[in-house]
Formats: sequence, structure tokens, C-alpha cells
Amino acid sequence: MTARRDQTMNLSHTEATLRADLTALIAAITPGDAVEEADLRHTLEWVASGYDLYRTAKPATPPQHLVAYFQVIDPDTGLMLLGEHRGAGLLLPNGGHVEPGEKPWQAVVRECREELHASAEPSPRFGTRPAFVSVTRTRGPAAGQHVDVSLWHVVHVERESVSYFDPAEFTAMHWMGPREILMMQAERLDPCMHRFTRKITQS
Repeated sequence: MTARRDQTMNLSHTEATLRADLTALIAAITPGDAVEEADLRHTLEWVASGYDLYRTAKPATPPQHLVAYFQVIDPDTGLMLLGEHRGAGLLLPNGGHVEPGEKPWQAVVRECREELHASAEPSPRFGTRPAFVSVTRTRGPAAGQHVDVSLWHVVHVERESVSYFDPAEFTAMHWMGPREILMMQAERLDPCMHRFTRKITQS
């Protein structure tokens, strides 16, 4: 997978606390299906293992690392914001890699400000907790492929307040209804997007 520490007891107090907090955060997710249940179990084992969690060098060091996705939803219409991602060639939610020492929600706040020039407002249903977890291998050249362990959050941002997106990351942004997303070909989206959409739109 990647370099492992000799013993988890050799972790610094700060890192041990971060891992404990992360474990509690992930364990609180209620899996929506058997796939998510397996991904959740894998993620908990990975966090407890002592393996490095954060990307330290582009594109794939270590080859498995932590990502914070955030799905922007307009609270008035329920429309979901997806972007045409330059690197992946897919329609994706916003988000990015969690930095060393950073908590997932802190990454969401930072990425929302960087990518959309907007403030991340926690959804009433999920708050600052992740709504979904996934473990997926990225696409692209073999040398850059890696595994993203992604914690998916839901944030509310009014549609009218989104007037900017980061052109280095995306070529365009689209507001789409959940039904429209579910009718799209899976190959155009993150491989877990349909499952995530179904989960968060269940009443």
C-alpha cells in the first residue's frame, strides 16, 4: 500500500489524536449499501494501521491517501453542483486532498473557499460530518494512478452566490437535479456518484 510506521505507538500525540478523531468520524457513518460497508471497514482498518494518510507529493505519494469531497447543494431548489474536472475528464463534486494535520471538514472549508470563493455551510441533515465514504482507484496514466479514500460531505450554498470556479481545476460548472444525475451514464461521473446521490436524497 505505502510505507508503514514500525508501530502505531510511535505516532506523535497530535497524530494519534487526529487518527482517533478520524476513526470516530468514519465509524459514525451509516453505510447505505454493502459496497459502502466494505469501503468503511477498509478505511477504518487503514486509519488504524499506521500507514501514512495524507498525500505528500503529486501525483501518487503515498499511493493511497485521504480526500475530502463536498457536494454543493442549493438549499432552495435542491440542485447539485458538479464540475467538468480537467484532470479526471469527469463531472465531479468539488473537493481535494486533506493536508497533513488537517481535519476533513477543515479541508472542505479551505477547498470551498479556493475553488468557489464561497463559504461552506453545513447541511442541516449531516452537519460537518461526512455523509458517505468511498475507496476508488483513479483514472489516467498508470504512473499517476492511486487510490482515493474519499469522505463525502454535503454543504449548502445558494446558487446565486456561486459566480466563480477555479479554472485550473474545472472547465465548467453545472447545476443539476438528483434525477438528472441518476440518469447520466456512470462513465461520465465519479464511479460512486450514483450511489452517493441515492443515499443523500433518501428521505
